[in-house]
Amino acid sequence: MTVNLDTVQAAAQRLRGHARRTPLMTSRTLDAQAGAQVFLKCENLQRMGAFKFRGAYNAISQLSAAQKAAGVLTFSSGNHAQAVALTGQLLGVQTTIVMPANAPVTKRAATEGYGGKVVLYDPQTQDREAVARALAAAHSYTMIPPYDHEQVIAGQGTAALEVYEELQTLDMLLVPVGGGGLISGSAIASKGLCPACKVIGVEPEVANDAYLSLRSKTLHTVKNPPTIADGTRTPSLGNITFPLVLRYVDDICTVSEDAIKAAVRFLFYRLKIVVEPSGALGVAALLSGAVAARGRVGVILSGGNIDAATMTAILAE
Repeated sequence: MTVNLDTVQAAAQRLRGHARRTPLMTSRTLDAQAGAQVFLKCENLQRMGAFKFRGAYNAISQLSAAQKAAGVLTFSSGNHAQAVALTGQLLGVQTTIVMPANAPVTKRAATEGYGGKVVLYDPQTQDREAVARALAAAHSYTMIPPYDHEQVIAGQGTAALEVYEELQTLDMLLVPVGGGGLISGSAIASKGLCPACKVIGVEPEVANDAYLSLRSKTLHTVKNPPTIADGTRTPSLGNITFPLVLRYVDDICTVSEDAIKAAVRFLFYRLKIVVEPSGALGVAALLSGAVAARGRVGVILSGGNIDAATMTAILAE
């Protein structure tokens, strides 16, 4: 299988009645500061608080009865963990999630609240994929990785698909970049429906592996980057997502930690919505001038799962 517009559209049919069709929001203040007409796709209001539900449900719902009975396993810093756990709860599938010991407390608690069994690892001394592979082999679990999986990517692309169903055309689409699942799926949908739209990824400056990879055409790795945007702490793009990014994504820009926090504050005070740092990357790029916005700009707010201590510190600055 290769991911294309058809597979993204098929995922949308599969998700109908299960994933929320999240709203598009606008802000005259944001338009004025960005110098463009901006449309915010609020995946912070998706089930479990992030776009990750789309990919997890699309992938797990297609497993065989035997695979579902054996259970699934994933590794995640938080949002994909919650998405897999919630999907397992909805479909009656046992879920095990390998999470870093320093994962946000709220994300771990939510994962356990959805019925997921959490296995912690030390990100300084252990490799999460190695820990997950060992568990999967020992228990015959089916692995549903957070981004490097074709059905996960197809599911994530449905967020952008919904944007185009409402707006038809865009000049630019800004998408956060971690492991590349969201931007791969979004870019595939975008190029299939509006080829002229420029798809631009946004990363933290200190977690710029995708930025370097796109420019050099060679996969770069940044281990445990010290960014507040915990959803982008993936070391690199994946074996599936990297070629998709090279093929479909027009550019990747980076933003500072201060710009990310300023975007979280802007969204909270101006639009009255809670968006986690990873989810605010596109707005950070607009407000900081990291991208030269023009015309009609779509921005995917990828998630809203932020713990109280982090949000309090950001708002207090």
